[in-house]
Amino acid sequence: MRVAPDEYLRLDLRAHQLLRDVPLYDLSIVDLPGGGAGRSIADIRALESAAVPSRVANVLFGLRYALGRVFGWDRARLRPEDSLLSRLSERDRRESEIAPGTRIDSFLLLYQFPRESLREIRNATVHGWICIALARRAGGYRLYWGIYVLPVSWLTRPYLLAIEPFRRIMYPAMLRRIRRAWIATYGARP
Repeated sequence: MRVAPDEYLRLDLRAHQLLRDVPLYDLSIVDLPGGGAGRSIADIRALESAAVPSRVANVLFGLRYALGRVFGWDRARLRPEDSLLSRLSERDRRESEIAPGTRIDSFLLLYQFPRESLREIRNATVHGWICIALARRAGGYRLYWGIYVLPVSWLTRPYLLAIEPFRRIMYPAMLRRIRRAWIATYGARP
């Protein structure tokens, strides 16, 4: 589901401070009914990792990684001096539930707080971040999936145009999968 960025940007998130100079490229949301008190990003990560990935997503990710190997897009790793990791405060580091700098797939986790997580990636196509935020709402929660992108080369714009159709398929499918797993796990408990 799409939402106006204003709603997301009004959330009190550490990512808004860290990424203040980086444009918000895309935003998706999904409403999660019930769940009870105290749900967190850790719950979302557990649901995400336990849910069976869609075949379409597997094919699309496989295609992306194959192209990345062929064209060398993923050879260079994110260097510490290019990462926002150095901008984290001692409080950010102390309060993160997972050690900042932990690798999660091809992303570097900057932090994971109970209601917010920020991951970073850099390759030959983009320097990007994914902010996942969970907000309590009447009747449940709303999960926000914010994508931030900085260009790194002439490849950035054509790459983003090329993956646009894939993003329109993958993000909604991934969020629907999280919602189904949420409902199966937590039901619609208020």
